[in-house]
Amino acid sequence: MFEKILIANRGEIACRVIKTARKMGIKTVAVYSDADRQALHVQMADEAVHIGPPPANQSYIVIDKVMEAIKATGAQAVHPGYGFLSENPKFAEALEAAGVAFIGPPKGAIEAMGDKITSKKIAQEAKVSTVPGYMGLIGDADEAVKISNDIGYPVMIKASAGGGGKGMRIAWNDEEAREGFQSSKNEAASSFGDDRIFIEKFVTQPRHIEIQVLCDSHGNGVYLHERECSIQRRNQKVVEEAPSPFLDEATRKAMGEQAVALAKAVNYASAGTVEFIVDGDKNFYFLEMNTRLQVEHPVTELITGVDLVEQMIRVASGEKLPFQQSDLKINGWAIENRLYAEDPYRGFLPSIGRLTRYRPPAEGEMGGGVVRNDTGVYEGGEISMYYDPMIAKLCTWAPTREGAIEVMRNALDSFEVEGIGHNLPFLSAVMDHPKFISGDMTTAFIAEEYPDGFEGVTLDEPALRRVAAACAAMNRVAEIRRARISGTLDNHERHVGEAWNVALQNASFDMVIAADHGGSTVTFEDGTVHRVEGNWTPGDALARMRVDGGPLVMKVGKVSGGFRIRTRGADLKVHVRTPRQAELARMMPEKLPPDTSKMLLCPMPGLIVKINVEEGQEVQEGQALCTVEAMKMENILRAERKGVVSKINAGPGDSLAVDDVIMEFE
Repeated sequence: MFEKILIANRGEIACRVIKTARKMGIKTVAVYSDADRQALHVQMADEAVHIGPPPANQSYIVIDKVMEAIKATGAQAVHPGYGFLSENPKFAEALEAAGVAFIGPPKGAIEAMGDKITSKKIAQEAKVSTVPGYMGLIGDADEAVKISNDIGYPVMIKASAGGGGKGMRIAWNDEEAREGFQSSKNEAASSFGDDRIFIEKFVTQPRHIEIQVLCDSHGNGVYLHERECSIQRRNQKVVEEAPSPFLDEATRKAMGEQAVALAKAVNYASAGTVEFIVDGDKNFYFLEMNTRLQVEHPVTELITGVDLVEQMIRVASGEKLPFQQSDLKINGWAIENRLYAEDPYRGFLPSIGRLTRYRPPAEGEMGGGVVRNDTGVYEGGEISMYYDPMIAKLCTWAPTREGAIEVMRNALDSFEVEGIGHNLPFLSAVMDHPKFISGDMTTAFIAEEYPDGFEGVTLDEPALRRVAAACAAMNRVAEIRRARISGTLDNHERHVGEAWNVALQNASFDMVIAADHGGSTVTFEDGTVHRVEGNWTPGDALARMRVDGGPLVMKVGKVSGGFRIRTRGADLKVHVRTPRQAELARMMPEKLPPDTSKMLLCPMPGLIVKINVEEGQEVQEGQALCTVEAMKMENILRAERKGVVSKINAGPGDSLAVDDVIMEFE
């Protein structure tokens, strides 16, 4: 077994590998760029080596710099994580030449299956059903448009060396094919150092289901069942689960056996994933094989009990798999939610900055299930614009799917993140969505259910009443504290009344509170009664309450005259007032926001790549105005309505903050 391994990656996956290596008694070496000097993976590793400036193409994907770090530390093996160099055959070749083990598949398997064009051809030769497409190299945008017309819209434009949603676009017409080709090519070159593009038919109403395989170098191979990855945004997975709520045992077995056969055809050895598109009749089509560990591997580990990173290390050291296919059963259900530094209220655009508060739910048992959180950040750390915006992977396990969802709901409500935009509210909304709960979803779920973007969650009246009752009880605790402080100063104790009004989400409830040693009984004006219990004290940022015996977890902030409450994806300003205060508040005029309708504001911190228009030019609705790049993704900003450009305030190469004015209109 190896004594020391180097992790050629960063963030949560580097931390994940370090945890297993530590468990196995193996020392670890981290590598880091200037932007990651204080990163968590650097702090966790036994050694750390600086490898360059923040951009990945000057640090993490520069093979020579990683090889220098290996030589300097004497590492005997390298785990590449995912992304970066994980599917780069030149890196595997360099390691082999240096006598260093690659904790991944052989170079030949990477070349055969890691390249999407080549893997498609091999799959076709092996009689594996594949999606129609053009597997040859595409020279320019004109050729991309021609090929797209030959295949028939819609088409998927993909980077051959791609992954993680980078370098992928769906085109529904010639204009989108032309723009998508160039954007995909640029993203592929920036992210992977390889700008080759291919095009395939985009299958509508598909489910994205993948099979986890594990093979050793002795000819043994197994599949560890499937993962459902259909909930995606911009082709990047957001929610995954294992097993799939859609598959039956016969389809699962057929997909698994085909995945293992494909892996064996290229002498695969290590963990890998064979991805399929599955239609409504359970017909499945080979999509691609990822010759690396997947982001969503924790859900497979939770239902099988197999540590995939440990098995990758053992296979790389020459060991045989310790189990056979018949040993691998499905135990319970697991769900993974990806927490991204993205603002869901701004079209999920990247958000950067300091994590002023970062308190994940405690890992371990929760509410009849288990919580796991794979992360690479910490409170006080910086979220950089240079890398993928994923902050953490929150996973839950329970004996049933319904149980895993419920544990996830409470875990999301318990997850405290401040200082940046993040998608926790959206994830909570998905966990409560009827289509997700039923398991009836496709890869079009987000586009279909949130066509105008995510605008927050509106709680129904029963949920509002639960929150209102809890806030009234919490306010009473705060008022008693204030009364006692006031009494100390004035030599008398102010009386705390029993009648209150709670206003939230355009609703208003009059109520009376009767408190006792066990909690509070809250009686609404219409006679409805709620029993509230909990040990919240003023200043606590998290309230774990029970209303009528059921859990209610809320993130709590202070606003004038009440609380800012975040729960189940809703972000509420809750005002708790005396009856007289409520009467006066209803007379206050509404404050209107400033008018920015004649401005194009930068929706995210990023770099201006291109300005498409000139001052004085008339633009039409939907016309491209400029391109902003952030976190390796290009975002084309378009005109919302017809107008004339009166002033342009930024140009290519300018770095802008959120809400900086890019251009103005007459």
